[in-house]
Amino acid sequence: MIDNKYFNAYKQAIKDGRYLANKEQLQLVEYLDKMIQTRDDIFFDVDMMRKYISFSEKSFFPLALYQKMLSSFVFYYWKDGSGVVFDEFLITLARGGGKNGWMSTLGAFFISPLHNVENYDVTITANSENQGKVSFEEFYEMVQRQGLEHHFHLTKMSITGRITNSVFKFRTNNPKTMDSARDGCLFFDEIHQFEDDRPVRVQRSGLGKVQDPRTFYFGTNGYIREGFYDKQLERAEKVLKGRGAIGFFPFICKLDSIEEIDTPQLWAKANPMFNENTEYSRRLYKITLGDYENLAEEPSGRQEFVIKRMNFTEGDGERDVADYKQVRATARDIPDLTGRSCVACFDYVSIRDFVSVGLLFKEGDKYIFIQHSFVRKGFLDAFKPKAPIEEWARMGLCDIVDEPSIDPRHVVDWLIKQREKYQIEIVCADGFRMDLLKPLLEKEGFEYEFIRNPAGVQAKVAPIIEDGFANERFIFGDDPMMRWYVNNTYIKEDKMGNRTFLKKEPVRRKTDGFHTFIAGLYKRDCINEFDIGADLDYLLGLEF
Repeated sequence: MIDNKYFNAYKQAIKDGRYLANKEQLQLVEYLDKMIQTRDDIFFDVDMMRKYISFSEKSFFPLALYQKMLSSFVFYYWKDGSGVVFDEFLITLARGGGKNGWMSTLGAFFISPLHNVENYDVTITANSENQGKVSFEEFYEMVQRQGLEHHFHLTKMSITGRITNSVFKFRTNNPKTMDSARDGCLFFDEIHQFEDDRPVRVQRSGLGKVQDPRTFYFGTNGYIREGFYDKQLERAEKVLKGRGAIGFFPFICKLDSIEEIDTPQLWAKANPMFNENTEYSRRLYKITLGDYENLAEEPSGRQEFVIKRMNFTEGDGERDVADYKQVRATARDIPDLTGRSCVACFDYVSIRDFVSVGLLFKEGDKYIFIQHSFVRKGFLDAFKPKAPIEEWARMGLCDIVDEPSIDPRHVVDWLIKQREKYQIEIVCADGFRMDLLKPLLEKEGFEYEFIRNPAGVQAKVAPIIEDGFANERFIFGDDPMMRWYVNNTYIKEDKMGNRTFLKKEPVRRKTDGFHTFIAGLYKRDCINEFDIGADLDYLLGLEF
């Protein structure tokens, strides 16, 4: 058993009720106890940890209980000399939780002679120069305040440890201007704004040139779904359930349910600073409580408060098609559907940006949807939608086509290919631009129906959509692009109670896949819920 008094103190505080932890923190404790602390091939460098705490608290500020616990696992090493045990850390907590301060202490320590690793460069990457400079300036001012210029050389863009020749610097999130440098440690701040993993991939490709490489991801919940932040939460879930490889350390602070927003005593689940009895924590709590009380007069600020102060994704119950958990619930495995009956559908309303085509199957009370999209390269270059389209293309979820407008033949060719495997009963789509598709579908022998009143159809299927998401009846497989389409859609209800589905943002947030799904649901009764292949095998096996 590894002796770690900082981890033990954290656990004891939770047990005694002095530290309020959410579900993910409790899962982390269990994971560490079972999977890490019991190993005999790992050692905790207690001396390095003591140096770090002494340096941080003398130069910066007293560390919080959770910061000490986290820091201790930064200094876990494999006994065989292969380096650090945890080379990636995910830190996500509510605004004001102390992430930038902790980043400052670690970065400063890593380039100091106390860490004593030569050329251990540290880089902070953020979405703006101002955000990237927060920890840099804190470190810079500490050096001046403490009179440590004999240990650190200061410039406006970097701080260099004179003894180790290690450099602390910051940069903005622009993959085009990045290269794979010789960093020892990478800090990625505000990862909730990262649309994909490109800035991370580029910089992490340079790790390994210096011993003990580490990467830290910091963020608070944001508005971009299916981006880099959500991917890290998926990784964290696997690790906390014991299914991920050792090396990724997830520290997640958030409410366990949205109902807890109305109980201020539980806010420490999202912001661990509220577990501390310090002047800073009391001031932060007072500000947060004031923001909460203002919601009574300004309810439009609720979503921002939930996301930033409670680190929780609630969405907009009046407008969103489904909440975050309901959309994530669609990511279940698609069974073998070979030979099964289905409805084909597509959305070809706009031919200069996105076109989506799909197949809808039914199995019991579940609807299974397989979609594929075609994306025009010129649109991506001009408008740069907030989504990892290139990554989704590599996953096979879409094709990026370089042409003036998206050729309707792409849709028909995809349907022809799918017809070789599935039984397509009918093709359904919005009637707009059908003069282009109709002759192609007729030539290939597809039965089709074009929707003449899309608003009326949407009102009809709205209850099916609401029920389907609420009761987890929809299965999209591992398709982040389809989830993105859903998250980009909002509901508008007229005075008669009729609902239509519209775009949250007119240009960069596309909804084509969701409207394709609507067309499929409209013709759902055309799906035969028996296995044609199995029935034919049965008939052929009969002796007459």
